[in-house]
Amino acid sequence: MATKKILVIHGPNLNLLGDREPKHYGNASLADINKQITEEAKKLSLDVEIIQSNSELEIVEIIQNIKADFLIINPAAFTHTSVAIRDAISAIKISFIEVHLSNVFARESFRKESFFSDLAIGVISGLGSEGYIAAMRYAVNHKEM
Repeated sequence: MATKKILVIHGPNLNLLGDREPKHYGNASLADINKQITEEAKKLSLDVEIIQSNSELEIVEIIQNIKADFLIINPAAFTHTSVAIRDAISAIKISFIEVHLSNVFARESFRKESFFSDLAIGVISGLGSEGYIAAMRYAVNHKEM
């Protein structure tokens, strides 16, 4: 059986984790979270690629050219604004899980609106970096891969 490939996309400003609003996002840096993702991928025998971008254009191009079986995306601020990323995901018809570090439903009202949730298999919100781990564990057994 071929190794399943997972693409993890971190959206804008997540490169500032560790310093940015620890009340909402915790103290872990993006490097810490990526290390946790990589270690879990090894345990699950997954091939994982991790990308962070502050550019909507770059994220759209990555999605359009995806070479993975499953997508885990934290669209960050693009969650509430990017029809372009939504359309790219919809066009390629890849199974994906939307992840948010903070509980978006306990925050500002605009954060409760997602352009992605209705397309996603599921949404994980408020579990910090554990949300990525839960998404990967789900992806291992997802049948449409």
